[in-house]
Amino acid sequence: MYKSAIIGVSGPRASEHAAAYVHVKRSTLAAVSTRNEENLRAFAAQHGVGHAYTDYRRMFAEVQPHVVHVNTPPHVRVEVLEAAIEAGVPAIVCEKPIVLSFEDLSQIRALAASSKCKVAVNHQLHFHPNRFSLQQQVANGAIGRVTHVDVSSQLNVVHQGTHVLQAIAAFIPGSKVVSVRATATGIEGLVDNPRHHYAPDQVQAEIVYDNGVEATLNCGPGAPSVDGAHEINHHKRISVKGTEGDLLWSMWGWQLNTADGQTSGVHDYFEEDILGQAAMVESMIDWIEDDDSPMPLCLDNALADFEIIMGMYQSIISERTITFPLQPEGDILNKIREKLKD
Repeated sequence: MYKSAIIGVSGPRASEHAAAYVHVKRSTLAAVSTRNEENLRAFAAQHGVGHAYTDYRRMFAEVQPHVVHVNTPPHVRVEVLEAAIEAGVPAIVCEKPIVLSFEDLSQIRALAASSKCKVAVNHQLHFHPNRFSLQQQVANGAIGRVTHVDVSSQLNVVHQGTHVLQAIAAFIPGSKVVSVRATATGIEGLVDNPRHHYAPDQVQAEIVYDNGVEATLNCGPGAPSVDGAHEINHHKRISVKGTEGDLLWSMWGWQLNTADGQTSGVHDYFEEDILGQAAMVESMIDWIEDDDSPMPLCLDNALADFEIIMGMYQSIISERTITFPLQPEGDILNKIREKLKD
């Protein structure tokens, strides 16, 4: 039996990780770590976790977990990853966004390349049962060749843009970005905030892939609303058009149109999310057991999505289409702040 651990208990995500272990067959939640001892004891007691640490380095040494969920703010993740890699942790699942700048990207990429540790990003929506089924049906040709993908979220492009970018990749796996053009408005999301999720308030982008697929992205409060969503973070949606049909997925329902007719349904995001989290852990264990089968949410794929966001930022600053591969640009957040404040 594998052992898992969680670092950081702030927000609902850590509790959702813990709840998912009811459905994980090959690992148990063995330990948790956070700096606030009161929060630590409460979380461990609530979820029946046997080992609780205020020092995650000590947890690595004593528990020796196989899968570690890193639920910390982005600006301290490099520190945690370095310690986990040094301790020989086999697999790490990081919360998104894993990085915030080109400088962070280079550092994380170098860390991962120097280690055998398997790193993935927690885009658990990929494994939500109904969305995963749609992805498989599209891969099997249910709507013919994919021609266009439209994604949106009412939270900004750093809060949830990586989720919807990952959704594009899930429906056209293996594709590479050729170019991106973006516009943006609003600077409230670029001021200092506790979560360090810095981004313009509204971003719209057109993305072109090497297989000819074109995608549109709209992230911010002006993005389309989703029926059944009560919180702003629940307004994620994906529309995929193919030569022989199309589909629509949201956090509360789905619809698939094929040559054989229409099927549709509703689902509860919270139920799907727990099952999706569990399936993601099982996929990480598959990867631990087979080095040649990286999971879809692996670090390389996540960083490719982040590079698209950096391409959007470069496009916003320069007011032109940006082609890939990107040329790294330093201090990009301050540049975009200056651009949008005028």
